[in-house]
Amino acid sequence: MTPVQFKQHKLLLKSAGYRDAPALTLDSHNGHMPHGREISLSWLSGTILTGVTGVLLMASALYVSFDGRGTFATPYSALSTNIVEGPTSSETDSRLVTKKSDRVRPVAATRSDREIIEASIRETVDGVDRIRRQPFVRINATLATSATALSSDIPNYDPIALLRKNQPIALAEDARTINTDIYGAEVEGEVTVKEASLNIDQAPPTAIDDQLAADYVRTTVEGAFSGTDSVALAYAPENVPGLRELSVASDGFTSVAQNVSVVPKAPASANETARTERIISVRQTSPIGDVLAKNGFTEQMVSAIERTMRSVNPSTEVREGFRMRILFGLDAGTETQIPYLLSLYNGDERHLVTVARTDQGRYVLGAPPPGIELPEEDTEEINVANLPSLYRSIYETGRKLDLKDKTIERIVAMFAYDLDLTKRISPGDQIQMLQTEPDADGNKELLYIGLQLAGTERHMYRFQTEDGVVDFFDENGQTGKKFLMRRPLEGGGRLRSNYGYRIHPIFKTRKLHTGVDLAARTGTPVYAGGDGVVKRAQWVSGYGRFVELNHANGYQTAYAHMNRIASGMQPGTRVRQGQIIGYVGSTGYSTGPHLHYEIKINGRTVDPLSVRLPRDKSLPNRYRAKFDQTMAQIDDLMAREPSAPINVADAGN
Repeated sequence: MTPVQFKQHKLLLKSAGYRDAPALTLDSHNGHMPHGREISLSWLSGTILTGVTGVLLMASALYVSFDGRGTFATPYSALSTNIVEGPTSSETDSRLVTKKSDRVRPVAATRSDREIIEASIRETVDGVDRIRRQPFVRINATLATSATALSSDIPNYDPIALLRKNQPIALAEDARTINTDIYGAEVEGEVTVKEASLNIDQAPPTAIDDQLAADYVRTTVEGAFSGTDSVALAYAPENVPGLRELSVASDGFTSVAQNVSVVPKAPASANETARTERIISVRQTSPIGDVLAKNGFTEQMVSAIERTMRSVNPSTEVREGFRMRILFGLDAGTETQIPYLLSLYNGDERHLVTVARTDQGRYVLGAPPPGIELPEEDTEEINVANLPSLYRSIYETGRKLDLKDKTIERIVAMFAYDLDLTKRISPGDQIQMLQTEPDADGNKELLYIGLQLAGTERHMYRFQTEDGVVDFFDENGQTGKKFLMRRPLEGGGRLRSNYGYRIHPIFKTRKLHTGVDLAARTGTPVYAGGDGVVKRAQWVSGYGRFVELNHANGYQTAYAHMNRIASGMQPGTRVRQGQIIGYVGSTGYSTGPHLHYEIKINGRTVDPLSVRLPRDKSLPNRYRAKFDQTMAQIDDLMAREPSAPINVADAGN
């Protein structure tokens, strides 16, 4: 390095803050703070010791204040529970008892009944009518109001995938034909019926004359009794002493009207509804794992609970009549509820054992929760702030009832057009099903599905045409498939803006929003809402990249703000329902990636989510009489008294 270069480097180092100085030294003035390049080992060691001592003192104080516990959060305190006071066990940990709240949580009676229905079925074999007893499986259940690990791995909601799963089924010639032809009389075993012409010459003699027949009709139907002046009335006569209204105090007694719903005094806060408690009955003696698996416990949870319970009882079998209290809480960052506390009671409601979940996810023996009077029927507290969507609730309920995923997919697909499956359910919503007896492979055929949702009902009946095609139809002989889709993009999107007047997010003026905005990630496929012809596929002012389709009978659909229009979309191009026509974007007047979707009828916009849409397919008229007969027979099976209940290990919702 030349002297000039050395000088330049020296100047650069000096400008960067470096300078020539003596090396560090341990020599320092005793008892004084070190200066400059001096280092004092006594000062350094004193500083380190002070920090270590402070940490130890704070840890000791925390340890003492929490009574030596290494885990500080319990399921009750961590979830901000409010437990209604009641008779408590002498073993109850007083630290878990909280004050009584004046806010009443909604508590619903849950139902999960599977019953055997038997009926006499008539069938023709080789020209001979045979009547035999045939069993059917009937299910009546309330839809699950909490989403647990049972439905954590279900497929994402995709209307196009559901469209493909709701196609008619073409049966093979050797496929089993399901018979619901109910015979009028009940028979035991199997009866063969043979028809033959009646010989007129051998007609039976007359048993009674016309006068006796007329008298019989008059006395039984008209209600006239000869020899008495009394009259049989079908209603209570007026001005009769002893009749009074309900809920009236009389002679010190009060008559209270029944079937009165009790509603909460005030809506519960988010903290108070952070958990739900489920009380269930064990219907059949079985391993505890069978019961827990149908109530949101994973295999890992079941194994951990069984290991913990063996420390107090070698057997983990639960007997018929046992009761369970399960406390659920939200898993962090999800809508899935996980069990935090499990308490087991015997048939006399005596507490047996409680297992609690720690902060580390382990299950350990815990103190029993505050005692309550266990209700006779199975119940579940409802977290109204975390009710699952209809889509997930049907999956949760179906898996709890041991339905195969293929059957659940078919059920969901039947209602995908008629109902918004992304909406949350309401407490008390119910589902009903009728299935055939299992075949040699354990498969059951679905004959009927009914939904009762917030006061409305939907019914779908299985029907097979002469060509062996099976589909499901409602009471009017129409399938669940609609002429147009309500959410024509992958996953259905998230509803960001409804149809109607609103303040424009960009111009801040009040104007009519002529469609719905469905938010989704950029690049999400957009599908044609129905079969039609492309009218426009171009850039349109504030709509950005825009596609408009013409459909039959004066219907039109429009798709705006797309990132890209699919190739081949040109005016006059025919498209089919479910075909990709573009991809979600944020072009035009848009504040984020979403699809603006419109439906027009004869040039006027309507709400895509609520407008009544025509069906895509109806049952041909030539099958109407046979379908009505099938529908009446299935309704009769649904209304019959059960032959025998199916004892299952799970109960409740």
